[in-house]
Amino acid sequence: MTALNTLPNFENTDDFYAALLAAHDGLDKADIHALNARLILVLANHIGEQNVLEQALQVASR
Repeated sequence: MTALNTLPNFENTDDFYAALLAAHDGLDKADIHALNARLILVLANHIGEQNVLEQALQVASR
């Protein structure tokens, strides 16, 4: 069973945050929600482990 890594794990967090904000530029609320849902599904597919995804849901729900 793989444990969810909640420690910092990527470089250039500011650059990613800027790219994330830029991806939302000009979108209305419905399109923002759709983008976020697609991003979550893409990242969930990359992770690919149900138990890790469930741990992430628990952490995010706190």
